[in-house]
Amino acid sequence: MPEIPGFWRYAAAHPGRAATITEDGAVLTYGDLAAWTNRLSNAFTAAGLRPGDTVAALLRNTPAFLAANLAALQSGLYFTPINGHLTGGEAGYILGDCGAAYLITEARLADVALTAAGAAGLEPGRVLTTTPDPRLRDLDGFLAGAPDTPPEARTAGQILLYSSGTTGKPKGIRKRLSGEPPEAQAQWFGGRYRDHYGLRAGDGVHLAVAPLYHSAPNAQALGVLHLGHTVVLADRFDARGALDLIARHRVTNSFMVSTMFHRMLALPEEERLAYDVSSLREVVHAGAPCPVDTKQAMIKWWGPVLIEFYGSTETGMATIVGSEEWLTRPGTVGRVRKGYDIRIIGEDGAPVPPGEPGLIHCRGGYAFDYVGDPRKTADSHVDGYFVPGDVGYLTEDGYLYLCDRRVDMILAGGVNVYPAEIEAVLHQHPAVADAAVIGLPDEEMGNRVVAVVQPRGEVSAEELIAYCRSHLARYKCPTRVEFADLPRTESGKLSHARVREMYLS
Repeated sequence: MPEIPGFWRYAAAHPGRAATITEDGAVLTYGDLAAWTNRLSNAFTAAGLRPGDTVAALLRNTPAFLAANLAALQSGLYFTPINGHLTGGEAGYILGDCGAAYLITEARLADVALTAAGAAGLEPGRVLTTTPDPRLRDLDGFLAGAPDTPPEARTAGQILLYSSGTTGKPKGIRKRLSGEPPEAQAQWFGGRYRDHYGLRAGDGVHLAVAPLYHSAPNAQALGVLHLGHTVVLADRFDARGALDLIARHRVTNSFMVSTMFHRMLALPEEERLAYDVSSLREVVHAGAPCPVDTKQAMIKWWGPVLIEFYGSTETGMATIVGSEEWLTRPGTVGRVRKGYDIRIIGEDGAPVPPGEPGLIHCRGGYAFDYVGDPRKTADSHVDGYFVPGDVGYLTEDGYLYLCDRRVDMILAGGVNVYPAEIEAVLHQHPAVADAAVIGLPDEEMGNRVVAVVQPRGEVSAEELIAYCRSHLARYKCPTRVEFADLPRTESGKLSHARVREMYLS
């Protein structure tokens, strides 16, 4: 197979190729991005940082985010990206918990950054901004005098990501440092995207439309840079905007979530079909269940370019399935990748037969620990398998299907009801923009099924209940429908716990 060049080697060989393009059309070449990365690495070393230390970033999808990330990955540092939509207090908890020596931010997030730094006890001089703000230290000033040549001591770093924190404080997921050269890590990163997604070196254009502070979008952007692709950076997802960027830049690959598919399909057909998406070769999706009808509609529109995987921030990509294979088994998230093992465990702690739902146990990927919480690390594993909290089942021929998160499962009348199944049906109704199904206490049934719907047109609760009953067994259908705007993250994830709190309030 062709050798993976890796970001630094590719930049040396092709310094004039576009590495990033922002929405306003600004281009940063591989040569300039590599020089920026080297200056950051040398400045961090001059400031006293050593392998194992941490730098954090509170940035949107910008070239600076990628530069800081790459600098950490060639300096043996941990890189902690922080969600730019968090409050100062929430961001401050992560900043303090990961022990970051520096925080890189931008002027539009300065208020959050300053509050976070104060909460974490980080000195103001260690908060660096990529865009001018008189309250913050300018990043260019920090880099003054730092050479743009590769640092003398180069060793692979790691990304230190934090869980979403929907059930308590977020936890840092720390992978161990390998001690290998950055190029060896680049070979692994790029090789994964070549071998599993079919990406080729040197000729691709990647659309980074999902937030880079999330695990999968971050890994994909780094993977394609190691292959020499150009990364088009979108500040936020907008259905029309994403289609325009695909057409304008002849995008070949991207990472998206099912919510993005749903919103693009909701555009008037004449409008969305006017965008030329014929350049797309691979669009990876994961992170949230994708309704079967939605995915079928996307494949019909874009062709068999969708690739789905199942995994977690802790384990990485455990299963994978391409469009043509998926069409023969609609709803599957694929078969287990080489190097991974998945088993399905019932309530009694024993493996269940094929086709029977149970708790997913996964073994494989990088070893990790939760920062400062050895008990949580131990409790998250059973017999060497990581337990992400998802419910699913395996078929006789080894295909994995997801049911739901264990914490979101509803026990109604002694029967397990999976919200994702009902939400998938509701999403197909033309008047439904978004939907969440929750269980609420009921004296007779234990829990009753309630749907909270964000409408896009005129529709009644009775109509939606009848619609569900025409597609699902009666015991699965909501007995009540409420209408409200639903909170989703930019990664497409929905916290049922927060929806319950919102409903009860």
